[in-house]
Amino acid sequence: MISHFTRAFAVAAALAVSASALAPTANAATKFDGAWSVMIVTRNGPCDPSYRFGGQIINGIIYYTGGGPVSLTGRVTPSGAISVTVSSGPNHAVGTGRLSVNSGGGTWRGQGPSGACSGNWSAQRG
Repeated sequence: MISHFTRAFAVAAALAVSASALAPTANAATKFDGAWSVMIVTRNGPCDPSYRFGGQIINGIIYYTGGGPVSLTGRVTPSGAISVTVSSGPNHAVGTGRLSVNSGGGTWRGQGPSGACSGNWSAQRG
């Protein structure tokens, strides 16, 4: 799978690559809103072995604005459950997991022309 897809999924699997600088960060609508640092690790398949990046949640919605041909939809529920879907060309992936106020983690799985990949993600606030 292509590198920007792995990067995007890392966001997806966890939280989001960078959000817009114009996005509101004060008066967070949920306890999970704000900046996060995300680490994605591939356990199986031909994807990049690992990738770390920054992310943002706003009003419980996960955003991706890292550029490239990536489509991401994702949300954090009030209880901290995360569900994210990412696609980039023929590649697609789904991530699930849970956040607490300052950390979280879960799993992801994806499919593309190079084959299937899966792994874990972890996130820390800030």
